[in-house]
Amino acid sequence: MGKNYTSYTRIIIYIMTGYYDYILGLIPLALIGITGTLVFAGLQLTTAVPMAAGVSALLTGHALFVNGPSTPAPVHRQVRNSGPSDAAPAPSVLDAD
Repeated sequence: MGKNYTSYTRIIIYIMTGYYDYILGLIPLALIGITGTLVFAGLQLTTAVPMAAGVSALLTGHALFVNGPSTPAPVHRQVRNSGPSDAAPAPSVLDAD
């Protein structure tokens, strides 16, 4: 068998991070970072954790409801009639794809 080398730099170029990838990274960062910052600033841990959890909940709510995932609109295709022009138009066809 021959040697099979893979260029990892080429693979890394095609990795695209999107909005939801950033949100998934920001949720634990907000929980840990804001909690640590508030505790360091002098708040008690029992106060800092719910405040940081509220920020994480806001991030999750924004990702779900404000900039929510959506599916593309279905494509409607027009079916042409081969009969007389006074016939009723055929309904549009909705593909399952």
